[in-house]
Amino acid sequence: MGRLTAGLATTAALSLTASGCMTVHGELEVVPSATKAEAARALAAFTVAYNKADKAYDPALDEGRVTGPLGAINQAGLKARHVTTPAGNAQHTDLRLTDAKFVIPEKAGWPRWFVADTDSNRDQDTGNLDTRWLVVFVKDAAGQPWKAAYLSVLRPSAVPDFVTGKDGWARPAEPADASLAVAPQKLSGEYAAYLKSGSPDHFAPGNDTTVWRRAREKSANLAGLSTQYVDRSLTDGDYRPLGLAVRGGGALVFFSTRHYEQQTAAKGLHLTVPADVRALMTGDARSTITKERVSSQVALVPAEGQVTILNRQAGLTAAKGS
Repeated sequence: MGRLTAGLATTAALSLTASGCMTVHGELEVVPSATKAEAARALAAFTVAYNKADKAYDPALDEGRVTGPLGAINQAGLKARHVTTPAGNAQHTDLRLTDAKFVIPEKAGWPRWFVADTDSNRDQDTGNLDTRWLVVFVKDAAGQPWKAAYLSVLRPSAVPDFVTGKDGWARPAEPADASLAVAPQKLSGEYAAYLKSGSPDHFAPGNDTTVWRRAREKSANLAGLSTQYVDRSLTDGDYRPLGLAVRGGGALVFFSTRHYEQQTAAKGLHLTVPADVRALMTGDARSTITKERVSSQVALVPAEGQVTILNRQAGLTAAKGS
């Protein structure tokens, strides 16, 4: 009887679609990733948790609402500030994310995700100071909470028009989308390679490409201090790239990278280690310190031509002295 019951349960859970695809609990059915009401609740829950954690400088208070690159940066930053300022954030003011416009892709399977395009009280809504905060929420399975994985800050004019169907749902850009100049799943590795050598030349000039490479070159060899840089792709789990098709062709893609910076002092010189770095450091920086950072980027990827990095958010996540 036990085997029969198990067999009936399995049969009920599996159905064969007209195309021959097997559907498990509807996971191959193309559906909106979330309802707008669900998305609004997720944004509100994230904001409440973020404010509690920022006020107390306690990473435990929002660890259940962040993941991916935003989670790594947020949790490490709170950990460091908890060490340097254990009494909490005396300058805290609540973050408010208002005027939310939810961009919700219609897709099959997991993960499911959406973008909250919001106005923040951390800027001034005039001229060049006006920005929009794009928060990307992900969910890897039914029953799990929505977590914020990416945060990008853009000027309103930089937020593209997304492709939407008649019901208002957005169209995701697939990781291996061959119609794009660079497939989303290749962006992380190619960006890391570009930062090292300047090749491939998929990336348009800007603060997070040509300007950043020149700054690194200038700081590589200073009097008494040498610096080496190593960049790595980061695509696993909630660090995966997520993209949305935009009108006119191309896609807006969120992706992650990891960066190492090793500083070595000349013999007889002492390394100065800031308190926030020391809070995340293991070992003793007698002559060398290696800093590890996680970075999230949002890029406009055309069908043809160069990729434009629109915004980059990075934070120190670990350090090691020797």
